[in-house]
Amino acid sequence: MSTYRLDHMFAPRSIALVGGSPKANSVGGATLRNLKAGGFDGPIDIINRKYSEIEGIKTKRDFKDLPYVPDLTIICTPPSAVQGVVKAAGAHGCPCAMVLTAGLGIGTGSFTEAISQTARTTGLRLIGPSLGILVPRAKLNASFAARLPADGDLAVISQSGAISTTLAEWASNRSIGFSAITSMGESLDVDFGDLLDYFALDTQTRAILMYIESVSDPRKFMSAARAAARVKPVVVIKSGRHRQGARAAATHTGALAGSDEVYEAAFRRAGLLRVLDMEELFSAAETLGHLQSSHGHRLAILTNGGGLGVLAVDRLIDLGGELAPLSDEVRKALGKILPERWSNANPVDILGDADGERYARACEHILGDTANNALLVMNAPNTLASPIESAMAVAKAVQKFRDENHSRKPVFAAWVGDSGTATGVFSAVNIPHFTNEADAVRGFMHIVRYREGLDVAMQTPPSLPENFAPDVAAARAVVQGALKQKRTWLNPVEITELFAAYSIPIASAVLARDPDQAARAAMPLLAEGNTVIVKISSPDILSKSDVGGVRLNLTSERAVYDATADIMQRARAAKPRAVIEGVTVHPMILRPKARELIAGLADDPTFGPIVVFGRGGTAVEVINDKALALPPLDLNLAKDLIARTRVSRILKSYRDVPAVDEGAVALLLVKIAQMAADLPEIRELDINPLLADKDGVIAADARVSVAPLSETVRGSGHYRFAIKPYPKEWERHATLKDGRGVFLRPVRPEDEHLYPEFFKQVSTEDVRLRFFSAMKELTHAFIARLTQLDYARAMAFIAIEETTGKMLGVVRLHTDADFASAEYAVLVRSDLKGLGLGWMLMQLIIEYARAEGVRAIRGQVMGQNKTMLDMNARLGFTIKPDPHNTDLMLVVLPIEKKSN
Repeated sequence: MSTYRLDHMFAPRSIALVGGSPKANSVGGATLRNLKAGGFDGPIDIINRKYSEIEGIKTKRDFKDLPYVPDLTIICTPPSAVQGVVKAAGAHGCPCAMVLTAGLGIGTGSFTEAISQTARTTGLRLIGPSLGILVPRAKLNASFAARLPADGDLAVISQSGAISTTLAEWASNRSIGFSAITSMGESLDVDFGDLLDYFALDTQTRAILMYIESVSDPRKFMSAARAAARVKPVVVIKSGRHRQGARAAATHTGALAGSDEVYEAAFRRAGLLRVLDMEELFSAAETLGHLQSSHGHRLAILTNGGGLGVLAVDRLIDLGGELAPLSDEVRKALGKILPERWSNANPVDILGDADGERYARACEHILGDTANNALLVMNAPNTLASPIESAMAVAKAVQKFRDENHSRKPVFAAWVGDSGTATGVFSAVNIPHFTNEADAVRGFMHIVRYREGLDVAMQTPPSLPENFAPDVAAARAVVQGALKQKRTWLNPVEITELFAAYSIPIASAVLARDPDQAARAAMPLLAEGNTVIVKISSPDILSKSDVGGVRLNLTSERAVYDATADIMQRARAAKPRAVIEGVTVHPMILRPKARELIAGLADDPTFGPIVVFGRGGTAVEVINDKALALPPLDLNLAKDLIARTRVSRILKSYRDVPAVDEGAVALLLVKIAQMAADLPEIRELDINPLLADKDGVIAADARVSVAPLSETVRGSGHYRFAIKPYPKEWERHATLKDGRGVFLRPVRPEDEHLYPEFFKQVSTEDVRLRFFSAMKELTHAFIARLTQLDYARAMAFIAIEETTGKMLGVVRLHTDADFASAEYAVLVRSDLKGLGLGWMLMQLIIEYARAEGVRAIRGQVMGQNKTMLDMNARLGFTIKPDPHNTDLMLVVLPIEKKSN
């Protein structure tokens, strides 16, 4: 349901408290006192049949006794009564309810399940069971938290009530305010996705802080998180980082993909800023509560203590930041105003006797230096100068610089040992303040990491090679063949065929049932000058080397015969119940300069398929050098995955070893991710070792696990992906009225290069009619918003001329978070009007909307755009004047579901 009715929860005009109590230590009593103490200025009614009056408020016996429908219903009754209250509230038309009652249980047969089902029948939105919500701007303390924090622009979403109250208490002493603090609890209905969507659109919220224990709806979470992170910082802390996995993994990739590492990959892909503990969360809150994001990671440091500056530099380098150089101009200017013994470099040490005036003058010059991206000002207390006077001078200098230069350069302060006096001075001018250099530097790196995440997300990936066209049908036949035989592992011959369908190089495999067949299979390999490998083939033996099931560097038929006999005998002795199919015969891959890597797919119970990459070999788990990513991947994401491993350093050239073809490694990762999208039956895939050198990559060994799809989801496409991949099923071929062939397909990020030429073919008037104004500049950021889509909530179809590859037109559809409606926009080249392209694109987007369950398509059309309005009328849109803008018309097309 997403944001449906949540405005009633966070900006209620009236409240009904069910279970309010005069007992001082009861949840109902504490909640009532908090509601009154918070100053909520709307009506508060209590529904309680036991007492006629509580805290001076006359009680009501039932919802029907209320003179209004309350926006927010707060439930504090015993567990057994909650379902009945929810049913009554829904029947009365209440939009939102919050359950503060504990002890409802979890899972099938619990109160929780019954309550959720009851609420869904009436559309009642539920949050909890939890501590409640706090909305300072609405003077709403609908919780049993001790106090209502100050109003501000940070939103908190937490699965833990304790974390919520801790943040509220901490903020009260730090001049940090909140737009809302929401304790979700067990998420009867409202979950992370709903709240992320709500606060992403909330103009009173500038950053979102999250505490996560687990995610129940990964696709909804990822879609909402990616959308929110595009518009404001989202900081997340997750508990349970070192929890052991619930099962032993059967493959190396599975063993490497621990639960927390998968969450880390999900947060990274969504653009969330992850912190590891409460202290770091507070540091992020301090920073984000005062500053905008920063472009660049070069920090200037101003201090009255040299040792303190050195410690700050160490921390900066540890966290991946860079010490900014001083420009020659600023160095000379500082030399004229500072004592002769100043450091003459960054960190700028202005000596222990520095007073406020010296601090202020140094600040002015450093802030104006374009060689840095931010400034950290530090003070080590001593008896030579007043720390508070210095703080006041710095605050005044920073504010003056901002006013005169319209600057948003971030400034941080670390007044070591300050008892709180400096905090108020710096907070007044939006300078985040810390009591030590490490936290201050970490605060700077928080905004750097957030900005870098946005920049990475906005990068345009290179196009994939045109000849990469996997034979999905052939690959699916291999997988289905194994499933029909009720096998969970592909044999080496099948893996070779599967990899061939995706152009993944692999050492060839021939199955031999006995030593004679093995010797014959080795003959052509030996004749070509290869040495031979023989491996045991058994669906019951996955770690071949553990049973002595591998022989290398065999140079003759006799050696192959003897090795095969010995391998099969050893396997039967070690695994007497195993099915022994024989052996597989492979050429020995000799690439002396190759690096041993691992690449594959793991299956996470929450986020589904996960791409794994790292250092390969027999000690892969011991070395534990790996990085994870959620598919789908493009080449940029694949290169980022590689760069996050230690092994990436030796992919470069060193001594007499040429550099690895990293492009080939990245392409292989993209192919694996595409395989996961095309074949959801694949559960785990392990290439180890993957040999990589200057000539490319080749899989020396591989394992693939498969499993049938659940009957309930069969045919639903990429249901196991947490991020909806490119929807290839919506590709179409069509012909315009002039006979021109066009390829209609969903937009991809790599289409960015098509847009500049396309807009050259669109007249200024058509641009004005589409965007309601002239287009000043066609920037990368603007085009990225058009091409980098979250297919879970937006779609754009591009029309490509088949003979030239040029862009002819595009249609977009962006759904609201509830899929109740979607807004469309369409644009075709001005020289192609009358050829039916606009009609074709509109028909396609309507078909898509119907398939996705969108209930209405909406749009705004300029009244002068008669061509578009005529098309709207012919397509069945209703057309009405926009009551807020006389130049616009509102067009709406109700979507009816196709009958089966």
